[in-house]
Amino acid sequence: MQESVGDGGPAHDSGSEPQRLKRPWWLPHFLGRVPLGLDERHVALVGVVALASLFDNYDQSMLTSAFKQIREGFDLTQAEAATWFGWIRLGAIPAIVVLPLADRLGRRIVFLVAIVGVAIGTLVSAFAPNIESFVALQTITRTFIVAATACAVVIVAEELPAANRGWGIGILGAIGAFGYGLGAILYAFIEYLPYGWRAMYMVGGIPLLLMPRFIREIPETERFLEERAERLAGRRPESGWIAPLVELIRRYPGRAVAVAAMALFFATGSSPAFGLLSDFVQTTHEWTPASFSLMALVAGTFGIVGNSAMGWAADRWGRRPVAVFAFGFFPLATLALYFGPETTVPIVWIPFIFLLTGGNVLMRIIATELFPTSSRNTAMGLETLMETLGGATGYWLVGGFTIVGASIAPAAVGVSVLTLIAVGVMLFIPETAGRELEETSQHA
Repeated sequence: MQESVGDGGPAHDSGSEPQRLKRPWWLPHFLGRVPLGLDERHVALVGVVALASLFDNYDQSMLTSAFKQIREGFDLTQAEAATWFGWIRLGAIPAIVVLPLADRLGRRIVFLVAIVGVAIGTLVSAFAPNIESFVALQTITRTFIVAATACAVVIVAEELPAANRGWGIGILGAIGAFGYGLGAILYAFIEYLPYGWRAMYMVGGIPLLLMPRFIREIPETERFLEERAERLAGRRPESGWIAPLVELIRRYPGRAVAVAAMALFFATGSSPAFGLLSDFVQTTHEWTPASFSLMALVAGTFGIVGNSAMGWAADRWGRRPVAVFAFGFFPLATLALYFGPETTVPIVWIPFIFLLTGGNVLMRIIATELFPTSSRNTAMGLETLMETLGGATGYWLVGGFTIVGASIAPAAVGVSVLTLIAVGVMLFIPETAGRELEETSQHA
């Protein structure tokens, strides 16, 4: 899985600087090198968690890529489909009462169960007979996606050193983004696949075959084990499964509101702009599915560098300035994407995806660093909940402001301006770069 410089681990010669681990086979060169300060265990953990998370993104990619084919399969207009698919985002609501279990039972068990839930939900969605059952199945699947995403980020955040936490979460997002690439590859052949978009959903069952590896290689985090040991020893009071959510709201109301607002407004502005683009270019510019897939794969490959680049930049210059950059420039990229010339769409797609994925990474880094181990997974659940509710709100706004038969472009661009509110929210969030979780999560 992982080679290292020297004799099998990070080399530490007396009086010399530590040597850098060699690049693991799964880390593409364009995502940069492994930072100093990480050992094989850290890098291998990021790799296997990212592999599991890849299929969460694959499920979500199909609603983006195959939006047009799915809505046509159920005989829906663009506005109707945007409204229906907005309901799918509400699958995040049950997750807020599921995720506190990860702060009581452990991150590992909840993460593994969520991966199984995503795989089964995606597979069964392929056989939905009508839009009502499809939306219901995808809504349930979204609950597991939210749980898996939150646990994945917390596992990486709790295990990596403070100086490299942003890089780890960024790489987690970058490798996970290849799930969108897998969806784009299959979507290029959607006109030739038996059963069309339904065949793409069948592929989503692959993680069931990989579960033995995930069970074997994904450990429980040391921070959770220490916190649980304190509870068992009586040094920390035992409490019910909903207690992490109560603690989060009672002890950290200001931080909880700030994180929720940040996620809500960025997702409201960004989700429909991203999710409706495939339908837009096929309907307005008369692109073929293969054309959209080619753009998503080629230009999108450069764009997903935003995950690792923003994570690295946040480690070096701070969370707040990098987040303000991502949130603030996103509406401009959306405007250029939807109202620029057709020939510039693939070019603008690169900074658009760079800002989108970078913004998502920053939100998750911030959410994990502001709260203690006993409520950290619940906090990530709150961030992801508001992110998905924001996405639903964005779809509903675009659907509501789009006249039947008219282009979705004006509404998509107008709604994207809401990401600027997230810029203002950042003024109320403390800087956490380079500090250990025990320090950043202290009650203020």
